Amino acid sequence: MQLVLASSSLYRRELLQRLGQPFEVDAPDVDETHVAGESGEQLVRRLAEAKARAVAPRHRNALIVGSDQVAVFDSAILTKPGTTERAIEQLTMMRGATAHFLTGICLINTRTERSQVAVERYAVTFRTLSDPAIAAYVERERPLDCAGAFKSEGLGIALFESMDGTDPTTLVGLPLIRLTTMLAAEGFDVLRPR
Repeated sequence: MQLVLASSSLYRRELLQRLGQPFEVDAPDVDETHVAGESGEQLVRRLAEAKARAVAPRHRNALIVGSDQVAVFDSAILTKPGTTERAIEQLTMMRGATAHFLTGICLINTRTERSQVAVERYAVTFRTLSDPAIAAYVERERPLDCAGAFKSEGLGIALFESMDGTDPTTLVGLPLIRLTTMLAAEGFDVLRPR
């Protein structure tokens, strides 16, 4: 079966490449607006599925992967900051504290119309960072397109005091441990002999 990533994210594309399987990328056109009263978990679950469903009609006999991520801190939902000022604001809020990153993942089998949806969690405790350190980080890494305003796969690792979760790829935006389990349930084993 064809594997399709329903995402325009370069980070998710790089993660999916780790599985060593050929795949196509099809960027979904989905409104990512947060619905009033929706929890972070509900938001990422809904958007991961919406992204996969948006591209599914364009692919027959395919496994479609959709994903979405937010950070939750002190009951606030933090998405991609978009600007330098907002990135600094997000990191300043979280310094010396723990934030929870929620990544929704959906796999749709277009042959059987079966879907699997899950939410993976990852907690990060930030160091107590100075204002100049935060500003320097944002200037160097430009994490404006990352929920929580950091890139753990880069210099962002220096922002953390500790991390707690079962799958570090969850923090980057595509939980590969969960995804390989979902794929296996559809008969797609990434470790099968070639």
